[in-house]
Amino acid sequence: MADSMHLKVLLPHEILVDMPIAKVVAEAENGAFCLLPRHIDFVAAIVPGILAYTGLDGEEHFLATDEGTLIKRGQEVLVSVRDAISGPDLAQLRASVVARYQELDEHERKARTALARLEPDFVRRFIELRE
Repeated sequence: MADSMHLKVLLPHEILVDMPIAKVVAEAENGAFCLLPRHIDFVAAIVPGILAYTGLDGEEHFLATDEGTLIKRGQEVLVSVRDAISGPDLAQLRASVVARYQELDEHERKARTALARLEPDFVRRFIELRE
């Protein structure tokens, strides 16, 4: 269809979105931008933020994205990011992002605790090897 595009949002471990769309709005370092089907080919480094896209049925969808790259070539829009979370509306998306960051903070805290326990043992063994 000349009045549609095909959006693929690629994460390192999965394809999060793969569908025809009417428009996409994303954010780069110099601000937000909107792409429609007849726009010229375009490349942008996107920053962490909200990526919104409208399906052919007129329904708006939202993704919270990490940094990445957006490429529009012809009718295809490829977005490659390290991480993204989808949500049916902005309120639920915000709650999902907060929960994800709390989970990541907990994992990071556990990793630091484990590393703190390993460091003294590593130093002790290194000293033993030198003797």
